[in-house]
Amino acid sequence: MDKGLSLFQRRKLRVRSSLRKNATGDRLRLSVFRSGQHIYAQLIDDKQGVTVVSASSLEKDLALKNGANIEAAKKVGALIANRAKELKILNVLFDRGGYLYHGRVKALADGAREAGLVF
Repeated sequence: MDKGLSLFQRRKLRVRSSLRKNATGDRLRLSVFRSGQHIYAQLIDDKQGVTVVSASSLEKDLALKNGANIEAAKKVGALIANRAKELKILNVLFDRGGYLYHGRVKALADGAREAGLVF
């Protein structure tokens, strides 16, 4: 790895590399982006390079007062899982990006698992 990259960027490359090695079949990638005020998730088909389903804490139907807490992340996880199930997508690869599997990222993953996604 390049020494000019930040710790976050190196961790992101390491996670993505691990996903590529363990990718089997036609599983989509559940990618997470976490900002200071919101959290976003999307299912990406890397073979075609398109986003299939997305969800975020900005959506009006979630009616969140704060989009940057664990409760919001859990609801976003459940929302993306429900949207994926509508398209008959059950198995995905979880891409946490450069974020540690802790706090909001873990809550999103737990919400998606509870709603039926398998990863």
